[in-house]
Amino acid sequence: MYYAATQAFDLKEQHPETVRYTETLDSRNSSFTRMHREPVRIQPALQDQFRGIVRQAYDYSCGSAALTTLLNGYVGTRLTEQQTMSGLLRYGEYERIIERRSFSLLDMKRFVAALGMESGGYRGEFSDLVKQGQPAIVPIFYAGFKHFVVYKAYKDGRVYVADPALGNISFDEQRFKEVWENNTLFLINVAPEYRKDFLALQDSDMRHVEDATVNHHAFVNIQYPQFYMDKIADKASTIRLERNMNPESENFGEHQYNFLRLYYKSK
Repeated sequence: MYYAATQAFDLKEQHPETVRYTETLDSRNSSFTRMHREPVRIQPALQDQFRGIVRQAYDYSCGSAALTTLLNGYVGTRLTEQQTMSGLLRYGEYERIIERRSFSLLDMKRFVAALGMESGGYRGEFSDLVKQGQPAIVPIFYAGFKHFVVYKAYKDGRVYVADPALGNISFDEQRFKEVWENNTLFLINVAPEYRKDFLALQDSDMRHVEDATVNHHAFVNIQYPQFYMDKIADKASTIRLERNMNPESENFGEHQYNFLRLYYKSK
C-alpha cells in the first residue's frame, strides 16, 4: 500500500508538455526497485526554430518583423510586429511605404529615434560586421527576393541569422557574402549595461550539416560491388531446399538451395 501511494501514482502537477518514461535499472533486483521513471519535457521543433524571432505575418513585412526581433532581443522591448508596423507607418515615409509595400532602413531609424534611441545604417566589410560584436539588421538577396534578417553572430566560418520567414538559420561565410546586399547593416546603439542577450547563440543553432558533409554523402562512390553485397545478404538469410520449377532453367526438376531474405516494408 505504501508503494502504491508513493510510487505508483504521480500526484504532482506536471507541465502539459511533459512525457514520462520508465527504464530498467537492474533486472536482478525486485520489480519495486529496478524501475526508474524520468519526466522529460518536449516541444515542437518549429518552436525552437523560431526561438527569439518575431515571425513575419505578411510576405512584405520582413522589415518590421526583423526590427521587432532586434528590439525585443537586444534592447529588451516587448513589441508586437503590429505595433512596430504602426510606428514605422507613423514616423517613416508613409507615402513611399505604401508605394513600395515595404519598409526601409530610414523608416527604421526614424521609428527607433521616436523610441528614444540612436541607430543608423552603415556600409562596411564583412570584418566590420563581425567586429561590432552585436546583432544587426542586414538586407540579403536570397531565393530571388530582397529580404531583411537579423545577423546574430559569426563562429567557425558560419554566419548565424534570425530570419523572420525561415527561423534560425546559418550560411557559410562565402555564401553569406554573396547574398549580403550592398554590405549594408543597421545598428541600434545601446549601452552595454542595458543590452539583452536573447539573440545569443545556443547549441541548437549550431546543429547544422556542413556542405562538405552533404556532398560527401550525396556523391560517395560505391565501396563494394553489388554481387559482394548480395553474397553478404545471402549469408544472413534462411536457406531452404526447393525443387526448380522453372522450365527454362538448365536445372529444371532438380532440387537446389534458395536463399530467403526477409524484407521490411514501412506502411
